[in-house]
Amino acid sequence: MDLVYPRLLSAGDGALVVEFGERVDPALNDAVQQLDAAIAAARLPGVIETTPTYRSVLVSFDPLVAAPEALGRRLLALAAQPLGSVRRSARRWFVPVAFGGEHGVDLQEVGARTGLGVAKVIDLHCATDYRVYMLGFSPGYAYLGAPPAELQLPRRETPRLMVPSNSFMQGGGQAGISPLAMPSGWHLLGRTPVRLFELRRDPPFLLSPGDRVRFHAIDADNFARLDAEAERAPMTPDSEPVP
Repeated sequence: MDLVYPRLLSAGDGALVVEFGERVDPALNDAVQQLDAAIAAARLPGVIETTPTYRSVLVSFDPLVAAPEALGRRLLALAAQPLGSVRRSARRWFVPVAFGGEHGVDLQEVGARTGLGVAKVIDLHCATDYRVYMLGFSPGYAYLGAPPAELQLPRRETPRLMVPSNSFMQGGGQAGISPLAMPSGWHLLGRTPVRLFELRRDPPFLLSPGDRVRFHAIDADNFARLDAEAERAPMTPDSEPVP
């Protein structure tokens, strides 16, 4: 039987999930971002927080304040609004990256395995307008999509136990920046001096779901200079509103 979307699922006594589909798709993610913004604007009684993902929104609520049946009907009504009827402000961030060398130890391999060469790999990443689909895994970690098809490779057969913070990586049909040092099976291409998670900045998370990211290449000397500046004071890269 074909599923009908959007659909409502229970996630325990204090959470509901509104699903819009089963795939990673910009149109589905637009619907996710619209519902998340609509819930915030509606100020529904009992709602504690929302967690937007690639294709769904998790709504956590206080069951002593909000009855799940009534809340579910309200959520489905909000989800049924025409796309574009509610908009959240989004920004396009211009993020510098030092590609290759000690900062991107897998760049040569990615260039060889794709048959594109190092320069073309860098050019394609910098020419892509990446969508921030969702945040997760670690504080401020943004799942970015999608790298051009000719860049996409399976993840590493052997994951690394630790990759440096602020590493720019690609894995399958996704790309991302590690806000913290963490394990990863993605290919390390470079490193940015920009901190996506910075407690000295308000808000501490630079990116939000629905934002866009454009990368531009810098050399190792500029990286060292900007990284030292970011250690002394919070860095906020250039940005512009997304129409």
